[in-house]
Amino acid sequence: MRLALCNEVICELDFADQCSFAAAVGYDGLEIAPFTLSETPHLLDVAQRRAIRRQVEDAGIKITSLHWLLVAPEGLSITSPDPEIRAHTISVMQDLCYLAADLDGPVLVHGSPHQRMIQAGLESDQTSWTLEAFAAAARAAEDAGVTYCVEPLAERETNNINTFAEAITLIEEIGSPNLRTMLDTSAAGITEVEPIEALIAEHVPNGRIAHCQFNDPNRRGPGEGEMKFAPILAALKNAGYRGDIAVEPFVYAPNGQACAARALGYLRGLMEAAA
Repeated sequence: MRLALCNEVICELDFADQCSFAAAVGYDGLEIAPFTLSETPHLLDVAQRRAIRRQVEDAGIKITSLHWLLVAPEGLSITSPDPEIRAHTISVMQDLCYLAADLDGPVLVHGSPHQRMIQAGLESDQTSWTLEAFAAAARAAEDAGVTYCVEPLAERETNNINTFAEAITLIEEIGSPNLRTMLDTSAAGITEVEPIEALIAEHVPNGRIAHCQFNDPNRRGPGEGEMKFAPILAALKNAGYRGDIAVEPFVYAPNGQACAARALGYLRGLMEAAA
């Protein structure tokens, strides 16, 4: 299981320095938020994509995944009543699949909570539009050879797809091998009735969980709250998980670099103790 750092945690550094920092601390890779690369990341040209990949390779790490997919460009939404906005959003989602492939990033994580909100009175239409958007993304993921993950998020962030059950219903209805779900420990710790270890035991062996993000329900990094990560790591190992784990705190104390280093040390310590 490779450990990656979500790059917005250290986005005050330029990209080459992000790569160097992640490698120096001991991360295996970066999970990239496309908005940190450009205001229109889906339109990066061939030369720009090659330069990004070269900087990562020069540091000796990998791009494991993309996330926060719909922050840029501005104004995206898969549930907007405006069909032109929805069509543009779907086009961006599809383009990002090809960006991930060009960057050798095998996974995309679709969280983007504000860009999938459901409005009262439009529930039926917006549920249908959600399905349409993810089906289109799945087709592009198949073509690009990447995996597109639907991320269940807590109700404090969005009111559309909050649980594993809801995400699984969606991916099973679409039926694409390249559309899966993923585990965000903060969201799961708040929303799910079952223990996280039980969800892992059920959904890793059947391939539904294709990616993990580690963070505490208090929005800090792993090890900075009450959530116990040793049993989660053990459950992933026992279930045969071979994907990546991205560290994704939202509270950076005292700063992003210190938070990133602390989280990695904590997780490496747990993994070495269990080896």
